[in-house]
Amino acid sequence: MADGFKFQEWLQDTVFKPLEDKKMPVMEHLVELQVRLTRAVIVTAIIFVGTFFYADTLVKWIRVPLQNMFVPGSLSWIPTDLPTVPFVFLAPAEALWQNVKVAGLFALVLGTPYILIEFWHFVVPGLHAQERRFVGPFVILSTLAFYLGLLFSFFFVLPFALNFLISYGVNAGFIPQLSIAQYVGFALWFLLVFGLIFEVPLVITLLAKLGWVDAPLLKRYRKWAFLAAFIFAAILTPTPDPFNQCLMALPMYIFYEVGIVSAGIFNKKKAAAPEEALVPVVATAGPGLGKPGPSMPSGGGESEYVGVPTGRRG
Repeated sequence: MADGFKFQEWLQDTVFKPLEDKKMPVMEHLVELQVRLTRAVIVTAIIFVGTFFYADTLVKWIRVPLQNMFVPGSLSWIPTDLPTVPFVFLAPAEALWQNVKVAGLFALVLGTPYILIEFWHFVVPGLHAQERRFVGPFVILSTLAFYLGLLFSFFFVLPFALNFLISYGVNAGFIPQLSIAQYVGFALWFLLVFGLIFEVPLVITLLAKLGWVDAPLLKRYRKWAFLAAFIFAAILTPTPDPFNQCLMALPMYIFYEVGIVSAGIFNKKKAAAPEEALVPVVATAGPGLGKPGPSMPSGGGESEYVGVPTGRRG
C-alpha cells in the first residue's frame, strides 16, 4: 500500500505538476489549439499518403469478409458456400473515390493515438490533478475499446451479416453483383458503428463518475434502454432489414448491462464517503470553558473469388 502511495506521489510530482496551467490568455489558448490541430492534420496527411499507396490491398482486405468466415480456433479464414460475387463500378471515378475513402479512414484510425496526444497536451493544463488521473486512463481505454470494436466487427459480425444477406438473395433467385461503392460504404459504416458500440460501458462509467447516473437508476430504465437500442440500431444500420438491426441492437444492450455493473462498482466506492461523514466527531474539551479541541482529519480479379490477400504491393 505504501508503494502505491509513493508511486502516486512520484507521478504527481514528475508528470502532472509540470503540466499545470500557466494562466494563459484566451488568444494564447486559441493559438495553441491552432498549432496542435495543424500538427494533427499534417501527421494524418502523411499517414494518408502511405495508406493511399496501399489502398488496393486495403480494399481487398475489406472484401475478405464477403466470401470467407473467420475460424478463431485456427486463426484463419475459410471460404463460404457463396457463389462468386463480382464487383462493378457505376461511375467513372467510383473506384478511385473508394480507394481515397478507405485510405482516409485508415489514416484517421492509425493517426488517432497522435491526435489524442495533442488533445491531451491541450486540455491537461486546465484539469485538476484528480481529473487528470481519471481522464488519462479513460482516453486510453476508450481508444482501445474502439479498436477492439473494429476488430470484433471485421472478424465476426461483418462476415456473418454479409453471408446471411447474400445467401438470402441467392436463395430468392437473384444473381449477386455488388457495386464497389455500396459494399465499401456498408463495410466501413458497419465497422465504425461497432467501434462506437464498444464505447457504451465507458460512457456509462463516465456518467456514473460524474454523478449523473447510478446503478439503481440504470436498472430502472432497462426496458427503455432495450427499446432505445433498437431505435438507434434502426437509424445506424446501413440497410433497413431487421437482421442487421438485431446485430447492432443486441450488443448495444449487452454493453448497457455491462455499464450497469461498472456503475454499481463505482457506486460502492462512492458510498464509503457518506458513511464516513455520518460518524460523529467527538470534540475534546480544550483549556478554556466550552471550547472544543481540534477534530481528527479524515482520508484477386473483379469477377473471381476474393480470397485472403497473401502479399502487399510494393
